[in-house]
This record gives sequence, C-alpha cells and structure tokens, in this order.
Amino acid sequence: MPDLSKITCIEDLRVVAQRRVPRMFYDYADSGSYTEGTYRANTAEFQSIKLRQRVAVNMEGRSTRTTMLGQDVAMPVAIAPTGLTGMQHADGEILGARAAKAFGIPFTLSTMSICSIEDIAENTGRHPFWFQVYVMRDRDFIERLIDRAKAANCSALQLTLDLQILGQRHKDIKNGLSTPPKPTIRNLINLATKPQWCMGMLGTKRRTFGNIVGHAKGVGDLSSLSSWTAEQFDPQLNWGDVEWIKKRWGGKLVLKGIMDAEDARLAVDSGADALIVSNHGGRQLDGAPSSIAALPGIAQAVGKDIEVWMDGGIRSGQDVLKARALGAQGTLIGRSFLYGLGAFGEAGVTRALQIIQKELDITMAFCGHTNINNVDRSILLPGTYPA
Repeated sequence: MPDLSKITCIEDLRVVAQRRVPRMFYDYADSGSYTEGTYRANTAEFQSIKLRQRVAVNMEGRSTRTTMLGQDVAMPVAIAPTGLTGMQHADGEILGARAAKAFGIPFTLSTMSICSIEDIAENTGRHPFWFQVYVMRDRDFIERLIDRAKAANCSALQLTLDLQILGQRHKDIKNGLSTPPKPTIRNLINLATKPQWCMGMLGTKRRTFGNIVGHAKGVGDLSSLSSWTAEQFDPQLNWGDVEWIKKRWGGKLVLKGIMDAEDARLAVDSGADALIVSNHGGRQLDGAPSSIAALPGIAQAVGKDIEVWMDGGIRSGQDVLKARALGAQGTLIGRSFLYGLGAFGEAGVTRALQIIQKELDITMAFCGHTNINNVDRSILLPGTYPA
C-alpha cells in the first residue's frame, strides 16, 4: 500500500491521475459538453455558499452515519455510476466496489462499465451494490440486464433519464475516443508515457464493455459494439418506460437526471424510491444550472414524498455538507472517485473517501453539529446559497 498521507485533498489526486491516465481516458472523465460552462458551474457554485462558524459547542461524539434508501452508510455519499471506469485503471470497477464495501458506502456500477455485473459480485463476495441502467431500443437486452442485476444481489436500480441522446464533448472528438479507440500517432505517443497504466491493462482480461459484449444480440467484439451503441440509446424514452422498468425490476428504483421541479413531481408520481438531482456532470445540456443550484427548489417541490440525492461538482466533504443542508439526503461522487482510482487504484479510492469524510466531520463540528442527521440550512450564511 502506498503512503498517501501527504495526499490531502481531491485536487492532489486529480493531478496524479492526469499524469498517470492516458489523455483520451482522462479527458473522457474530466470534461463537459460544448463550452463546459455547466461542468465548471457544478464545482464553482459550491464555493459561493458560505458556512456559519459556531463556537463553544461540545464537539465530542461526532457521527457522519446516516441512511440512503434505508441502507446504513458511513456518510451520505455513494459512488456514482461512471462509464469506462476500467479504463482509468485496470479492473477499475472491481477496485472501486471493494473500496466502497470496506468503507461502508454504496457503489453503483454503470451499464457502460468495463467490468461486468458478475465481476463485481464475484470479487466482493456478493456484497450488495447498486446498478445503473439506460433505456435502450433492445428491450429484451434490458430485461436480461435487469435479471442479471437481480442474480448478482444488486439492492437498487438507478435509471438514467438524461442520456436519450448524447451531448457533444469536444475533447472526445479531438482525442479520437471511439469504440475501439483510434490508434493515432498522438495517442500512441501518449500511451508510451503511461507505462504503469499499460502494464495494468496488459495484466487484465477486462478491456471491453463487460455488460454488453457477449450479452447483446450481434455484439461479439469492440467493432460490432460501436455500431450497436450508436443506435441503441432510445430518444423516445418516456414515463411509461419508467413504469415498465419499475415493474420488471420489482425492487428499489432511483431516477437519475432530474433538474426541474415539474419532473421531480413526475418522479414522485412514478413510484420511484429516490431521485438524483443531476445534470450528468455537465456532460449533456451545457447552459443548464448547476446541480447545487437546482437542488433546493426540487427538494422543496417534493418534500418528504421521495428521497432526494444529488451529484455534480462534489470535490470535498464541505460540498457534501452543503448539499445535505440544502435538502439532499445523500450525494454521489463520480470524478472525485475516478481521480483517486486513476492515481493509485483501490488505495486512491479509499484515500478519496477518507478525505471527504474527514472534511465532512470537521466542518460539521465547526458549524455547531455533531450528527449529520441534524444538519439543515441553518448552518449556511443567509444570502449566499440558492433559494
């Protein structure tokens, strides 16, 4: 295990990940659509929210423990579903799931993961995890995917609603990121500067989309996967599809991609158990509000009718605390987790979680609280947070 004691913030992990991960895969994770305005706003608008420091308060006996979907968690944080995670580091999804299990928070596997549903179950002792699914044209494939998630002991299903069509991400186009990746001179030269990453990839058999290749009809390799993926995301997705998936799944259902109070009320009406305030990390509609700006209005619109979570821009425990104060029962981290993974593998993910929890714990205490479940917007300075 590397000594990561000098890694003190998520930015430290990002810097190392940028150095160690091939450019096309680092940029895939660390980019937004078009001007990247919404991507930047996700982090920047947390910074304008100010905290009220309190003094002469007993700070003993602090706890960041709470629940998400009724599941006990070490802090109100879960690992978000991220595509191509196994290209940030060999066997990336397995390493992330192991770290999450050991830390006591939920892990979410993406449909577009490199490691398969079965890989995660096998390598975590069938510990419960969450699975994220898209609505695709091949409904038979989706039904079988849901059945595989049930068989793997997944305890909740996340349905992503904001990826009917793909937002344009300029960096991916310029880097030639495709399926399979284009072996351009520029990419080959860059790979030659990442020997540790290359050795890791040579040492694993998991280099394709494990949930799709060999499972979807006509998809037996990366070449056939490219054409299949291009035509599978269903632009006709509607609330009837949510009802169909809820019935087929039969368990806890979370709707990801809610950014409007009207859609939040529709999510309640659908019978879902939780919703995630999310703009897909600024990777879809550029010019949309940040997730933290949208959160208070959505939380107010649904009240206690559904559990509200949020993702987008969380880089610290302070961000988690601010989201909790503005109505989020839980939060999800994507890039913060990927930076740790790309930098140091499983140890890096663990370090990212340690950093976030320590920041959350200390900041909560300075704001006059010792229990995360008692935190509300009274810890925030009036006039500095979105109404």
